Amino acid sequence: MSNTSASQNAEKRGFFARIMMFLRQVVDEMRKVVTPTRQELIKMTGTVLVFVVIIIALVSLLDWLFGMGASWVFGSSDGL
Repeated sequence: MSNTSASQNAEKRGFFARIMMFLRQVVDEMRKVVTPTRQELIKMTGTVLVFVVIIIALVSLLDWLFGMGASWVFGSSDGL
């Protein structure tokens, strides 16, 4: 079914029919979801935590550098 015929079909349907079609599509998509195993979950959680720590370090470094630059430009005598 092409996009134009699908959108024309959706326009012909009533409000509640479109809601029901949306809910059916949601249920169909939820059936495709695969729950990760415990090992996969631990591995993915570790990956996310390492990534977050790296991003925190990068943002902290940039904050410190921009702070030093602002102190140099504006001549703050009290330091950081």
